[in-house]
Amino acid sequence: MYHTIVTLKKGEGRTVKAGGMWIYDNEIASILGNFENGDLVTVHDFDGYFMGYGFLNMNSKIRVRMMSRRKDQVIDEAFLERRVRNAWEYRKTVCDTSCCRVIFGEADFLPGLVVDKFSDVLVVESLALGIDRMKLQILDILKRVLAEDGIVIRGVYERSDAKVREQEGMKRQKGFIGDPFDTKVEIQENGVRYLVNVEDGQKTGFFLDQKYNRLAVQRLCKGKKVLDCFTHTGSFALNAAVAGASSVLGVDASELGCEQARENARLNQVEDRVTFRCADVFELLPELERKGETYDVVILDPPAFTKSRNSIKNAVKGYREINLRGMKLVRDGGYLATCSCSHFMDQELFAKTLREAAHGAHRRLRQVEFRTQACDHPILWAADQSYYLKFYIFQVVEEM
Repeated sequence: MYHTIVTLKKGEGRTVKAGGMWIYDNEIASILGNFENGDLVTVHDFDGYFMGYGFLNMNSKIRVRMMSRRKDQVIDEAFLERRVRNAWEYRKTVCDTSCCRVIFGEADFLPGLVVDKFSDVLVVESLALGIDRMKLQILDILKRVLAEDGIVIRGVYERSDAKVREQEGMKRQKGFIGDPFDTKVEIQENGVRYLVNVEDGQKTGFFLDQKYNRLAVQRLCKGKKVLDCFTHTGSFALNAAVAGASSVLGVDASELGCEQARENARLNQVEDRVTFRCADVFELLPELERKGETYDVVILDPPAFTKSRNSIKNAVKGYREINLRGMKLVRDGGYLATCSCSHFMDQELFAKTLREAAHGAHRRLRQVEFRTQACDHPILWAADQSYYLKFYIFQVVEEM
C-alpha cells in the first residue's frame, strides 16, 4: 500500500506488538524506499510479517506512530471520519460534553493530536508531523460531526506551542485557525463557572482531566477550612467554595493564574470565602507550619515535576517534600487530596513516595479513594503514555 517499508530488528517492537502505538529509532533495522518526513509507511517485522501503517519521522526518537494495523485499510477522509465519529460517540456515552477533551491522541488512534472543546470553541494541539498535515482536515470533519448534534463551533484556536514540537523538527505555533474570536471563553463544570483563556492559559487553557476529581473533593469541603496548592486558575479552590467551605486559600506561583482565579471567584460569587495568594508553595508551606496553621482539607495539584525518566529522582524528592509538608498542615482526622500528573511517576512509585512522606510527617494515611484522569482522557492499555494522572484522597490521622 505505502511503498516505503520500515523493517524492525529481530526481537524488537514489543510495545507495538502488545497494542502500543509507537516504534522507536533503536527498534528499526532498515527503511527502504523514498519518503519525506511525515509520510505514511508500511511496517514489517524482521521476517517480513505485515504489522501496519504509520507516520515516519526521522527527526523524532519516536520514528513511527501507528495509524492502522489492517492490511486493506486506506488512510483517507472516510478513515479519518470514522476515527473522529468514534471519539465523539465515546464522549457522548461516558461524560458531560459541554466542555471535554474530544480527541486524546494515541488513545483515540489519532497519534499526536489533542482537541479540547470549551463550550463552542475548539482548541487544538498538534505534536507530531504526520498528523499535523491532516490537522485541518480532521478539524473540518469534527466541526461537521458536532454540527449534526446541533453544536455550532464559533472558533478554533491552535496551541501547538509546546517545546516537544521541536523534537519532531517542527516550529512551535499558536493562533487562530479561521476567523478570530474572543479568546476568553466561559464554561461551566460541576456547577462551577470559569473564564478560560485559550490564548494565554497553560496548555490548552484549562485542565479538563481533573473534572471528576474536583467533584470528588466537593464532598469533603462543606463547612471546612481548605488549602489548595498549585491552584492554577482556582479550579479546586472554587469547587471547595461552591460546596460550602467556610474559607479557602488558593496558592500559585503565577500572578496571572491568581488574577484569573480571583476573576473566577467573582464569577461564582464566592470571593468572600476564597483568597488567592501568589507564592512559591515550597516556601509557603513551612511558613504556614511555623505559624501553627492547620486545615481540614489540603489539596496538592502540582505540575509534573518530571517530563523524562532521567529526572525521576529529583521528581520523587519534590513529591515527597510537598506531601510531607501538606500532611503536617492537615488537622488530625482531616483530609488530603494529592496527585501526580507525570506519566513517568507511575502509580507504584507515587504510592511509595506518599508512604515515605507520611512516615516523615509522623502521620497515618487512611485511603478514601484512588482515581485517575477523567474518562474523556481514556487510558489505552499498552500505550503507557496515555495513563499519567494519579489522584488519591486520604484521611490523615496522627500516629497513635
